[in-house]
Amino acid sequence: MPLSPIDINNKEFTRAFRGYAEDEVNEFLDQIIQDYEILIREKKELEQQVAMMQEQVNHFNTMESTLQKSIIVAQEAADEVRRNSQKEAKLIVKEAEKNADRIINEALVKSRKATIEVEELTKQSKVFRNRFKMLVEAQLDLLNTDDWEHLLDTAENELLPTINEEEA
Repeated sequence: MPLSPIDINNKEFTRAFRGYAEDEVNEFLDQIIQDYEILIREKKELEQQVAMMQEQVNHFNTMESTLQKSIIVAQEAADEVRRNSQKEAKLIVKEAEKNADRIINEALVKSRKATIEVEELTKQSKVFRNRFKMLVEAQLDLLNTDDWEHLLDTAENELLPTINEEEA
């Protein structure tokens, strides 16, 4: 066990013949007691500083650990957000491709229907034109026949005497 200033102060030496001068020994012991008390006070202050610094080190270690955990959580969250964004982007692209395919297919179907309708209308117009042409030609042939001349002559001969009788 270490000596305390009180232990040094209470220390009694036995007297011997031709021993040391008692006043010098007492002065030296007083000086040792003062120095020893100063060292003990400095030791306590240093121990307090060490304890305080140890608390700060523990606090900083806790902060560092918390920050590392926070960084890991943030990285995991960022990775999760990135993965979800990529999945969502893929789904959006797939949906857009499906919609594009559907729109293209609908447009092709409408185009085919329109082409068929145009072809059908073209055929019908050709048929109508041919029938109309045949009708007009038949009417022209009918107009160009000699039967009209004969009818006109007959009608004049029959109608003129009746008209003349009515006038007279």
